[in-house]
Amino acid sequence: MYQRALQGNEKACGPDHISTLRTVNNLGLLYADQGKLGEAEKMYQRALQGYEKACGPDHTSTLDTVNNVGLLYSDQGKLDEAEKMYQRALQGYENALGPDHTSTLHTVNNLGMLYEDQGKLDEAEKMYQRALQGKEKACGPNHTSTLNTVHNFGILYAKLDKLDEAEKMYQQALQGKENALGPDHTSTLHTVVGLGSLYEKRGRLDDAEMMYQRALQGYEKAVGLENVALYQPALITIWNLGDLFAAQERLDKAKEMYTRACTGYRALLGPSSDQCQRLESSIASLDPTQGK
Repeated sequence: MYQRALQGNEKACGPDHISTLRTVNNLGLLYADQGKLGEAEKMYQRALQGYEKACGPDHTSTLDTVNNVGLLYSDQGKLDEAEKMYQRALQGYENALGPDHTSTLHTVNNLGMLYEDQGKLDEAEKMYQRALQGKEKACGPNHTSTLNTVHNFGILYAKLDKLDEAEKMYQQALQGKENALGPDHTSTLHTVVGLGSLYEKRGRLDDAEMMYQRALQGYEKAVGLENVALYQPALITIWNLGDLFAAQERLDKAKEMYTRACTGYRALLGPSSDQCQRLESSIASLDPTQGK
């Protein structure tokens, strides 16, 4: 649909018109959601260059695309580049819209996720606190944007071994998302996976498997069986199932999941990616005769 809209806009308005660039940016979002990160990056870079030329580097449309590039770099594991994009977007939003605007808070939340990925958990908690307080005030406690930050607190508290607090956050986020978006929305399923990982950490392996299987079936339904093989949230869930089966010594099932995840990451990020290396190591560890 976006491809048709893009062709129509290019023909009617030209390749650098704001309407065309908006469609280019939306096409980038679609590709990113499908796990087609290379295509997404091309779209975002085209949109960013066009917006900078048409609107200036500090216009909110430009900053929206800068934020999207940050998300993409984060998904690709380019954390330093992602941080530069988020910092640029945050400074621009604060200047243009103020510190409490939802666009500003959205980038604050993204910066929190990045700090968490970098292991800077204290900085991550500060970002999440700022984002949560601002979103509750601006959007209300049951808004999906607020619930995304509640979910992120669940991840953070689990990493800090505050497991009771983590479970409360995940349950709050899950209940809110099910009410707002439905049980099979990808955002809801993202929280289902988080709750599964927490159950696994607490030794509730049957509950964990139930959550992971629910999420995987939901992703297959949401993005289609063809796309799910390259859909990063699904690959993470498959990887989690591999770890779970390995812990239960269900080695054939573990190998099946690890191999499936590795095939997806090889196509998505390349065979030399950190994800592929770690998965290949996990596959080798299942066979005690390897390397002897």
